[in-house]
Amino acid sequence: MEITAAQFELIEHCLPRQRGNVSLTNLQVLNAILYVAEHGCKWRGLPKRFGNWHTIYTRMSRWAKSGVLDRTFEQLQRAQVVQIKIEAVSLDSTSVKVHPDGTGAPKKTVRRLSASPVVDGTPRSTSSRRTRARP
Repeated sequence: MEITAAQFELIEHCLPRQRGNVSLTNLQVLNAILYVAEHGCKWRGLPKRFGNWHTIYTRMSRWAKSGVLDRTFEQLQRAQVVQIKIEAVSLDSTSVKVHPDGTGAPKKTVRRLSASPVVDGTPRSTSSRRTRARP
């Protein structure tokens, strides 16, 4: 799905005027965007004939933020050049382990006899000396 120069003239007024030293025309960028939309490839997967993928991505990102892409695609559909229905579907199969308290599991009810570790016989620190009775 590529737009010809004659079809591009119908929507050229929707795109910003190119100024300065640009390596890619708006027609080339638009055709690259349509290629990514049609094939669902990554930006780095664009064929070399479209030019530098990063330049195309940067320009597309600017156009999307400023509303240029919306106006352009509306005009393309009114002129019946392309018929695109863009939908986004996302699936996530991430699983996260949850602590048993977070799952609603019953809490343990067994309590220690004393809250003091000294009474239970455990040392207060690992460096404390204990004397043992020798038989």
